[in-house]
Amino acid sequence: MIRVVLADDQALVRAGFRALLDAQEGIEVVGEAADGDEAVRLARALRPDVVLMDIRMPGLDGLEATKLIAADELLAGVRIVILTTFDLDEYVFEALRVGASGFLVKNTEPADLIRGVRAVASGDALLSPGVTRRLIAEFAARASRSPGASSPELGQLTDREREVMGLVAAGLSNDEIAEKLVVSPATAKTHVSRAMVKLGARDRAQLVVFAYESGLVSPGWLN
Repeated sequence: MIRVVLADDQALVRAGFRALLDAQEGIEVVGEAADGDEAVRLARALRPDVVLMDIRMPGLDGLEATKLIAADELLAGVRIVILTTFDLDEYVFEALRVGASGFLVKNTEPADLIRGVRAVASGDALLSPGVTRRLIAEFAARASRSPGASSPELGQLTDREREVMGLVAAGLSNDEIAEKLVVSPATAKTHVSRAMVKLGARDRAQLVVFAYESGLVSPGWLN
């Protein structure tokens, strides 16, 4: 059973998401929060698999709540999906950087929301849609080091792990990476996992952010 906490200051929004998610087999909404403080409290008390987190809430906002949850080692199994009204919300990239596993716009199709919750709960990141890659690229470009700078952390990775990390940053799945590099999907997954462990990344979302911020890749490099 995938256990979900909804964090949004609008009761009608929460009610709509609850009705949709509770109707799905294997998904249960276990708590609702109207602000960031309550979201953090529920995450600590309930240990849900997924928190759907609105950014713009009164008091402690969703970004700060995401930081607190992601930084808590006891909540390492909690995955956060940012909910936003606009797909280019200025805070979304920062939320991904500090530990969110992806984002969804609030007018996402119901089927996509359900797939997203299941994907994040299974350890994947919501990075497939092109708009997500564009957002990450845009904000990473603003926050990245000057051209030519390199990150010492990249020295921990093998050449193949850096190559695979770059392909993850381009939005490729393990199967697509395997096809491009002519290796098995299991081998591709192993390289991704090793890169995540070496860099201390919670999931693929943080691996993508690190790839841009470290200068390993730049927006549009695979085009």
